Formats: sequence, structure tokens, C-alpha cells
Amino acid sequence: MRPARVAAFSAAAVGVLGLAVAVGLGTPPAPSAAAAPLLPAITLGTVVLAGIVDGLNPCAFTVLLLFVASLLAAAQARAHEEAGILRARVIGLGSIYVASIFLTYLALGVGLLATVEIVTARHVPARVGAVLSIALGLWMLKDYFAPELGPRLSAPPAVARWAHAAARRMTVPALVAAGFLIGLCTLPCSGAVYLAVLSLLALEPSAARGFAYLVLYNLMYILPLVALLLAASARPGLNRLAHWNLHHRERVRLGLGSAVVLMGLAILVTV
Repeated sequence: MRPARVAAFSAAAVGVLGLAVAVGLGTPPAPSAAAAPLLPAITLGTVVLAGIVDGLNPCAFTVLLLFVASLLAAAQARAHEEAGILRARVIGLGSIYVASIFLTYLALGVGLLATVEIVTARHVPARVGAVLSIALGLWMLKDYFAPELGPRLSAPPAVARWAHAAARRMTVPALVAAGFLIGLCTLPCSGAVYLAVLSLLALEPSAARGFAYLVLYNLMYILPLVALLLAASARPGLNRLAHWNLHHRERVRLGLGSAVVLMGLAILVTV
């Protein structure tokens, strides 16, 4: 790794993070009169787009591919069934895993939003969350531009073992537990986007609408996972997706990190 490249990236990252802190502390402590009427439309569009993009993050994508591969192998070893029946079994069991991830992420989001309710000045936790999401986004960019500089933002190695073990058991309790544990452990990878969205939802005056937005975000989050499950439930599709993931996951990381930094800055400026 070239020292000049590391120095340039470090200087740029410190500059962006410093700018985020300055904007977050220096702008008015509430949405401006011009921005307030636009907040519902901004929130809805951001929630839908961010949820779909977050569902494509490398951690969730890679872990689900590994899970489906293990599930497919276990199903083939246990029963010699027609391809259509085997695929339906894999989709059904994989859906339990995806649903468990959905409920885990939703519960975490509800807990964080409930914590924000305790703070009277909503703009403070919202802007702190936006700054933290920018920091995580810069970490993702570091993993692309300077991967050898410090630790990578990734799920623990144990996640792969949990996914493989749960798939081999093929029982509902194992799949639910795996979805819960893997959802928690892959949160650092998607935490940047989630934190940015929660920062925006913290400014929502209606608790019911904020919860509805949160549910919508999580539905959008699992939408790519459901599509991936359907595509990977047959061996040819699984092989193609694994090959694509191997060659494009770093570019996805670059795009996701850039989007998170821009989203965080936009939240700071807008609200």
C-alpha cells in the first residue's frame, strides 16, 4: 500500500468527518421553514431507496449466498426429490431465515427510536446519528481504497459457521436463531445506512408514521434478500450469483459507502 495513498485518503476522511461535525453543530437546531414541508416526501423517498440499497450490502449478500448453498446441499443430501420440490423446500426454509432477520432489524430500530423519544431535542440525536453514519460510510470507503489500513467493516468469522450449521439442521428453531444472531452480527455492515435513516426518522413528529416508515424500510431491506433467495434456490442461479458477488462486492462497497456519506451530509444540511 502506498503511503501517499493512505495519507491522501486519511486527510480526505478527516476533512469530510470534520465538515459533518461542523455542519451538524453549526446549522439551526431544527428543520428550516423551507425544508419542513418537504420532510415527509424526503423521508419516504429516502426510506424506500435506502432500504433497497442496504439489502444489497456485501455482508448480507455474501452470508445469504453461503446459507442458501449450505441449505441446498443439506436438502439434496437428505432427500432425492424432483428439482421443483427441492427448490420449494429451500425457498420455504430460507424464507424463515429472512423473516427472522426482518424482525431482528425491526426490533433494533424500534428500540433506537424509543430511546430517541427520551431526548427532548430531537435534532440532537438525529444529527449525532447522521455524523456516526458518515463515519461508518467513510470506514466502508477505507475498506475499498486502503483495505490494509486497520480492520475491515465486516461480520465476524463465526457468522459463516452459524449459517452453515443452521442450514444443515434444517429446523425452524435453528433457522430463527440463525436469522436473529446473523442479523445482529451483520448489523455493522448495514449499520451506516440504518443509522442514517433512523436519524431522519428521529425528526418525525408522529410516532405512528415513524413506525410505519421503519416497517417500510425493513420491508425494502429484505426485498433484495427475497429476490436473491428465489434466484439462488437452484444450483445454476446460485453459481452465477456467487460469481457475480465475488467480482463486484468491492464495487458495491464503494457505492454503498459513498451513498451513506452523501446521505448523512444531506440529512445534516436539510434537517
